[in-house]
Amino acid sequence: MTKIIAVANQKGGVGKTTTAINLAASLAVLEKTTLLVDLDPQANATSGLGQDKALVERGIYDALMEGIPLSEILLPTALPKLMLAPSQIDLAGAEVEMVERQVREFLLKPLVESIAGNYQYIIIDCPPSLGLLTINALTAAHSVLIPLQAEYYALEGLGQLMNTFDLVKEGLNPALEMEGILLTMFDSRLNLAQQVAEELHKHFPEKVYKTVINRSVRLAEAPSHGKPIILYDVNSQGAQGYLSLAREIVKAEKTKNNRPS
Repeated sequence: MTKIIAVANQKGGVGKTTTAINLAASLAVLEKTTLLVDLDPQANATSGLGQDKALVERGIYDALMEGIPLSEILLPTALPKLMLAPSQIDLAGAEVEMVERQVREFLLKPLVESIAGNYQYIIIDCPPSLGLLTINALTAAHSVLIPLQAEYYALEGLGQLMNTFDLVKEGLNPALEMEGILLTMFDSRLNLAQQVAEELHKHFPEKVYKTVINRSVRLAEAPSHGKPIILYDVNSQGAQGYLSLAREIVKAEKTKNNRPS
């Protein structure tokens, strides 16, 4: 069965795209057939996997707005088990165009479902906003993974995201679940980071990943080389962190599927 995970946080700079790229790459390294859908007009996940976003001829915009099958826009990556549905600059205007469409919250869902059988995991990198593109991702997904920087304003933003999550679950996608909350850019030396972690564990005791992604120079460098961290520096703390996250997600999914109904 395919698992579709939206990686979302309306606050920028929290490691959202870094998480989408490196979780997808780590799942692929664990021999899971994986598709990364770049739904962010900035197309950072596209360039982070080695594609020149200026040269993308057909991307997710063409699938969403022009009806091109998703299978026709997919690009290979340096990892045999990982495919990419690229973004491009045209996507920036998609939210305005979507407003005029009927069932505008459901444009992505049938596209993803049409190719879901080919993959064990589909990871959707959402834009840093709670607009129609993110709503489309949450409507198409089975669950949402929230990368969260351990700082004061992050908790404030989490409340807004949870409100959107509840609205989508109530009105558009009743099956939507919380996949988990991932602490990113973590610095254990800071009291504030420890306090934020404690607050999260208190409010979401079952949903905060054991894996924590620490601050890492190598992790920050990898996108400029068009590589996920696992290919840029497999021995780095960042690579091992995202491998650990991937294993945690796979294990949780296995446990869930083996649970008696």
